[in-house]
Amino acid sequence: MSGKSRIRPEDRELFLDAVGPVDPVEDSRIEPERPRPSARPRRDPGFDELVDDMPFSDLAEAPEQGEQVQYLRPGVQKQILRKLKRGGYSVTASLDLHGMTVEGARTTVSAFIRAERGELRRCIRIVHGKGYRSAEQQPVLKTMLNRWLPQRNDVVAFCSAPPHDGGTGAVYVLLRRLRPTD
Repeated sequence: MSGKSRIRPEDRELFLDAVGPVDPVEDSRIEPERPRPSARPRRDPGFDELVDDMPFSDLAEAPEQGEQVQYLRPGVQKQILRKLKRGGYSVTASLDLHGMTVEGARTTVSAFIRAERGELRRCIRIVHGKGYRSAEQQPVLKTMLNRWLPQRNDVVAFCSAPPHDGGTGAVYVLLRRLRPTD
């Protein structure tokens, strides 16, 4: 026998006797009962506008600040902050605030976070510097970021970056995850 195997007539007859009469299937495709949801996250309509319409307050109470800063939104699991501190999230974008005024940094940070959420990014880095060139040689932008970021509903957590990524002169910011489209 070459190429295709041939079925002997007696085997074919034996098979048809065992199976009995068969009706041909018209369509061999089987449609699923319901379509699967998209894996792409969907944007909450109006969320960005709601968050961005609220200006940052410089007078807001800031979490305790030392050399290292950290914040975890109430109700969020502590292991998320631990993972962020260890660098367990991929930093997908970075913003450098060196040389900016407080007012310039405020608008730039707000626009940056909004843009990164629009790109569906989750973990970002903001470099604020250590304040060595400020008038009082104190970290002004670091203090302001520590006040501003907890005011945004889309910020889940933030912490000082590890030494290789800016150390206490930068923060990792974890943004709220978007839900998949239903």
